[in-house]
Amino acid sequence: MNLLRSLLFTLALVVITPPYSLLALATAPLPRMPRYRIISGWAHIVIGLARVVLGIRYRIEGLDSLPRRPVVFLSKHQSAWETMAFQLFLPPHVMVLKRELLWIPFFGWGLALMSPIAIDRSRGTRALKRMAELGRQRLAQGFSIIIYPEGTRVAPGRRGTYHQGGAWLAVKTGTPVVPIAHNAGLLWPKNAFVKRPGSITVQVGAPIESRGMTPEALNAKVEQWIESRMESLCPK
Repeated sequence: MNLLRSLLFTLALVVITPPYSLLALATAPLPRMPRYRIISGWAHIVIGLARVVLGIRYRIEGLDSLPRRPVVFLSKHQSAWETMAFQLFLPPHVMVLKRELLWIPFFGWGLALMSPIAIDRSRGTRALKRMAELGRQRLAQGFSIIIYPEGTRVAPGRRGTYHQGGAWLAVKTGTPVVPIAHNAGLLWPKNAFVKRPGSITVQVGAPIESRGMTPEALNAKVEQWIESRMESLCPK
């Protein structure tokens, strides 16, 4: 049954994504925020299909603690689910991502129009400077920024290395950090064709003020908060 559901879900994406990408391209002349809202409609469709076809639901804890100003979200990364679902319930935000993702036909084209902070990781210090420059711009434009500090998707029950780039950006711009933990990988595993029905739990932490903190201390505090939640979200 899960195989059949996953097949139907994939076929639906194949049908929906190309025409929606054309709609996304048509938004190019619009200001950034209206463009974001229109293009993020694709994520609403995908998560809706995941609920109806795959039986994947979700619940969120802690949204009431979000400040009204833009923040830097530092989140656990387990699957593709959170990259889309966050667009439904978090305030408008942009992602820090590797620029190669923008080269993917259809998906990458739409992603490029959502004002991401695309960097070339091989450029080291220059990439950090570019991230800080674009980060300030996006925050001033009213966008929050989301970064996955482990840098890649990590399977449930495992722990990657928390890189300091996101904490560094928050300290550099004086922006609060909001940590996020979830267990999406239990139902939507990395690179897995077959998804499983069930309910995903997303836990949003209270804002952590970055002013007066070093990137190292802030990063450590975020890691401790996220991983302490993962013990119950993804018990071994």
